[in-house]
Amino acid sequence: MGDYPKDLQHFFMAGISYKKSDSALRSRFAVSTEQYFRILSLAPAYQVAEVFVLSTCNRTEIYGIARDIEPLIQLLCEATGESASLFQSIAYTGRGKEATQHLFEVAAGLDSQILGDYEIVGQIKTAVKQSKDAGRIGPFLERLYNQVLQASKMIKNQTALSSGTVSVSFAAIQYLKDQVTDIASKHILLVGTGKIGRNTGKNLVDYLGCKQITLINRTAEKALTLARELGISARPAEDLDAVLQEADVIIVAANAQAPIVTPQQLPAGKQQWLIDLSIPNNVHPDTGLMPGKQLLNVDELSRMKDETLQKRLAEVPKALEIIAGLTAEFLEWCRMRKQLIVLGHVKRKLEEYNSTSTFVASDEAAYRIQQVLNNMAVKMRQQNQRGCQYLEAINDFIGYGVN
Repeated sequence: MGDYPKDLQHFFMAGISYKKSDSALRSRFAVSTEQYFRILSLAPAYQVAEVFVLSTCNRTEIYGIARDIEPLIQLLCEATGESASLFQSIAYTGRGKEATQHLFEVAAGLDSQILGDYEIVGQIKTAVKQSKDAGRIGPFLERLYNQVLQASKMIKNQTALSSGTVSVSFAAIQYLKDQVTDIASKHILLVGTGKIGRNTGKNLVDYLGCKQITLINRTAEKALTLARELGISARPAEDLDAVLQEADVIIVAANAQAPIVTPQQLPAGKQQWLIDLSIPNNVHPDTGLMPGKQLLNVDELSRMKDETLQKRLAEVPKALEIIAGLTAEFLEWCRMRKQLIVLGHVKRKLEEYNSTSTFVASDEAAYRIQQVLNNMAVKMRQQNQRGCQYLEAINDFIGYGVN
């Protein structure tokens, strides 16, 4: 796909994150499941050989093998229906080693809003699986992905970077514990049964001791299954407006493309705490302007301080050391892979040369060619030679056995 090498120098990434854009702006480039399928289906038309997209509440990033970075940006913006110029004005990009290093650090939680947030690993796994199922993960991304997962696992097991329970969803739990008096007795509405919704529900029950929790999800069966698991109640999606009138605390961890909670749905004058864990925002920002309403989104929750974070900062050098080792292994694989490609080209050239010149018999030619390739491989490894391999190999082939 495309007549460019599928190598490290053609590996690019482009993305936006919480560092340069707020949740409202990030929402515009958040990639839904349908949009992801579109990106994967359109990739060949953009001459993108391998690709996957990581879209979370904190970032949207596209990684891929392409002739240059422009097709990746165009592909992402075409799927989201947003301006490429807007994306580029707030985006960061990387190529080759820089892009590789970035992915390692993202997977380790070093680039997360909450340092060491390990939820990102599961999100990367899901993104790569969807791409692989669509045939968009080739040898390069497959190898890189495996190295990244290995580094992430080693960091989790060998450092305290992810010690404690700190994530955006847990920050919401801590906020409720600190700000809402007698939280265990409050009526809580939880919307969404995805990973964040599930973790939030479990923490509400296990950590805060909440029992009056109503779970609502677009798919009623998923809500009922999780409700039975956690020992809470579930209501159908059609009851959302009614439960919004009753709830003291409203936590939304859904995946809608537009707000599903608006000021018009909330009771006037009632004290309510609203926490929006969704990207795009699923609680309309104007709800926070209503009397008696307290609204927090993922950006505000991520800024909350936690004593664990200071301990994690001390673990960053250890994590970077592990990443350096795994990155070096990956770069060596890239170098060896490139040499194998060159050796393959040289082998075909020598075979063509011999067939047109009938220089030696076929059996002897095969032996000579293999000896030439072996010598060439040794020189490439020891001297990291570039260029002139074809000419030198032909000379070696002709001169083989003369001395």
